[in-house]
Amino acid sequence: MTMTNPPVSVQLYTVRDALEEDIDSVARRLVEIGFGAVEPFRLTTFPERFDRFLAVSGLPAPTAHEKFLADDAEPLRGFELAARLGIGTVIESSVRFGWETAAGAREIAERINALVPLAADHGVTLGYHNHWWEFENVGSYEAFVDALDPSAVLEVDTYWAAVGGADVPALLAGLGDRVRALHIKDGPLPRPAEAHVDGVPVAADRQVPAGEGAVEVAAVLAAAPHALRVVEFDGYAGDIFDGIAASFAYLDSVEGGR
Repeated sequence: MTMTNPPVSVQLYTVRDALEEDIDSVARRLVEIGFGAVEPFRLTTFPERFDRFLAVSGLPAPTAHEKFLADDAEPLRGFELAARLGIGTVIESSVRFGWETAAGAREIAERINALVPLAADHGVTLGYHNHWWEFENVGSYEAFVDALDPSAVLEVDTYWAAVGGADVPALLAGLGDRVRALHIKDGPLPRPAEAHVDGVPVAADRQVPAGEGAVEVAAVLAAAPHALRVVEFDGYAGDIFDGIAASFAYLDSVEGGR
């Protein structure tokens, strides 16, 4: 039986400023570029925004980001909103501290594990999205994955993992089917001794369209052939719609027939 791969998605955080101005226009532009899905963010903060966006665009949202472990998080409301919007996988977008030791990483996994049954009660799968800090202490991300409930999934931000020092194709090969989605982005990779600026090793506005930076994007894609591709920029120095269109075109050129 032939496996059908999902359409290319885009993380709507990428166009957050444009969404503030005109939801309908953003929806139409993303459809025109060719995206077949979207990834909303902060469902509990912007529920009306994404209600409107999904209605206008007609696009599905197979995944979404939410803050589930923050002090002011509302996990139950997040799962309820996801279920109502037809979002099957909700992803913890960021846990900044605790990765300094493997024991701390395991504690983060246990906090996520505690929410897995609540998510399942709403027909939703829970996942985790990385930045670079999970990889700075060697062994922490692996300890986290080992302690994570087997029914929880991973969204690997392939650029930030590379910035953190991971061999991303090898990482993805090792994680296998646990990887539900990939954030596809590109940019410079820092030298090992490069100083961080405000805790960030690479400025977000130095990110570039997929295939134009230092990430081996084609190898990354090949290592997780069935994972959802989600185009994202944390920041971009040019016109953001030009940037995401270029990333979409690159993915189409590499995998258009997949």
